[in-house]
Amino acid sequence: MIEKFLPRKEFESLEDFKANFKINVPENFNFAYDVVDEWARIQPKKRAICWTNDNGDHVDITFDELRHHSDITAYYFQKLGIGKGDRVMLILKRRFEFWFSIIALHKLGAVCIPATHLLTKKDIVYRCNAAGIKMIVAVDDDFVINEINAARPDCPTIEHLIAVGNQCPDGWKDFHAGTRHSKIFVRPENVNTNNDISLLYFTSGTTGNPKMVAHDFTYPLGHIVTAKYWQNLHEGSLHLTVADTGWGKAVWGKLYGQMIVGATVFVYDHNKFAAADLLSMIEKYKITSFCAPPTIYRFMIKEDLTKYDLSSLEYATIAGEPLSPTVFNAFYKATGIKPMEGFGQTETTLTIGNFPWMEPKPGSMGKPSPAYDLDIVTSDGRSAEAGEQGEIIIRTNAGKPAGLFKGYFRDDERTKQIYSDHIYHTGDVAWRDEDGYFWFVGRTDDVIKSSGYRIGPFEVESALMAHPAVLECAITGVPDEIRGQVVKATIVLTKEYRNADKEALIKEIQNHVKHVTAPYKYPRVVEFVDELPKTISGKIRRSAIRDNKV
Repeated sequence: MIEKFLPRKEFESLEDFKANFKINVPENFNFAYDVVDEWARIQPKKRAICWTNDNGDHVDITFDELRHHSDITAYYFQKLGIGKGDRVMLILKRRFEFWFSIIALHKLGAVCIPATHLLTKKDIVYRCNAAGIKMIVAVDDDFVINEINAARPDCPTIEHLIAVGNQCPDGWKDFHAGTRHSKIFVRPENVNTNNDISLLYFTSGTTGNPKMVAHDFTYPLGHIVTAKYWQNLHEGSLHLTVADTGWGKAVWGKLYGQMIVGATVFVYDHNKFAAADLLSMIEKYKITSFCAPPTIYRFMIKEDLTKYDLSSLEYATIAGEPLSPTVFNAFYKATGIKPMEGFGQTETTLTIGNFPWMEPKPGSMGKPSPAYDLDIVTSDGRSAEAGEQGEIIIRTNAGKPAGLFKGYFRDDERTKQIYSDHIYHTGDVAWRDEDGYFWFVGRTDDVIKSSGYRIGPFEVESALMAHPAVLECAITGVPDEIRGQVVKATIVLTKEYRNADKEALIKEIQNHVKHVTAPYKYPRVVEFVDELPKTISGKIRRSAIRDNKV
């Protein structure tokens, strides 16, 4: 399958990869027809999804079954009036109906808006009115249903509410009853061009309302690099990415690239995360490839990994936030596998990564993907030298690469602020070392300038997290008459240290940071709090801390 899109798929070295990687983008590409249905045609019995839940249920879904179920779902949606360009929100947790629905929407040329089940009435009203959402398909969770029902009177564009599960609330339509009566689906004419929008994600910004990131129909092709060359997948892979389907990470690791490569997507549908349960799933189903944010790895390494047979694992990747060397080394010691870090945004596919030909440096994002013309530039617009901090940018002089977003939906002004003159400004600050490895510093707004030094929050947070008293932390800058800014640490303490002498603990933590990292980076201001302010996707809202809204 992958050969359809790559002139060459195998490379001998990183240099060969950089010089010769290229994606052939077909005209009017549609992932549903050109990948899912094509696999169903050539290998109908090939397993696409291995699904299980915390009740012990297990379902294997072949590509032919995925074709069939997405067809009957598309027919049902079409009968409800959903067609090209219509916006449909999916709130389906990890239920397998998510895959039926998103592929069905692609078949109709509609716009899919994946969303988390944690949305409240306010969140739903904002999203529905900002995007003009026509239909919501949601799991029959009491909280989800209640919040949508409360929001509906303030959402005039909503025409249909579809419930997925065992019960259908009043005023809702039953997904399974509707699809059960579907007939043969016929592909619509002129269903899409490559430039049409297929996917909208509301980013969980740390300031202001979420932005609507619009991706076109070529976006899935950008995830060839994500799946094959970062996650190192092949047709025999059984891949587990830990992500709810409401997050962008789900299509990074549970759909597009994996199915293009021909790997099987493993889905563990659970209500409450427990590292022990996840490790049991890896052992039971013989997962070969694993991807998760560092937080998940931190919980995993606290378990006794010797109790689990993890010998099936061939590869591990990590993304979502910078990787602590402590976590890297602990996982490597326990499994013999070196987690390969990667970096990207909701607006992109994988842009920087540790690829199979590379020796990872713990804490480094890796090197740029050849799919992007990527650089680090200083504030005066020149390419940063080794060791010099600057903003990560993507140049599009040669055209927009597959995987880079079109812009922010219905917000040309915001799009132009960061995406103009053939340059996309990521807003992320990094530096590269003499070997060309990239190291994350922080968001442009989060970098602290103290006594002429530029201090990234992550490097101080990593040092803090190595102290046993620190459960969670956030680093921000506070004004200082002499230094311009000084480093402030806002800390959530572990249970064992909550009753400790706070003044003595502050000095202990400050001395700890001085010994772990450069002394000038230590937090001169330390505050203990019960919890940190976070976005709906779990990102720390440093802006709220700076504004004293903790």
